[in-house]
Amino acid sequence: MFQLPQIGCVKLITVRPTKGGTIKKLNRSNISIESGLEEDYKTGEGGNRMVTLFQFEHIAVLSAILEKQVLFDQLRRNLFISKINLLALHNKTFKIGNDIILKGTGYCVPCKQMEQNLGPGGYFAMVGHGGITATVIGSGQITLNDKVQLLE
Repeated sequence: MFQLPQIGCVKLITVRPTKGGTIKKLNRSNISIESGLEEDYKTGEGGNRMVTLFQFEHIAVLSAILEKQVLFDQLRRNLFISKINLLALHNKTFKIGNDIILKGTGYCVPCKQMEQNLGPGGYFAMVGHGGITATVIGSGQITLNDKVQLLE
């Protein structure tokens, strides 16, 4: 059986209070089974895309591909996680902090907004680097530097 011994870390928490609105950076937030990430415009929608997660290290990768600095707020994701391969959490159950349990539900594929946010080539630069989507199985408070680890 394959193992994922790495333990990740929450580097950034971001929400968009309104659709298309300005990204708001948080030090902590609540994630619930009923509504997902508190304060995000998608709160309460439920489904397989309650929370989006992005590989923090891929900000540098995108910057290299596009030959310019990419900023976290251009990427439109909720949680930026370092030190663990997020793609390995696809279809897996994982824990953040003490209480939050998420299940990776899909790949967060880029949308046309990436071409606008990142400039020409932004869409294709994001292919394979968009992170994952997740649904909430266990509620709790998330804070910066919380640990992220596989449960299975």
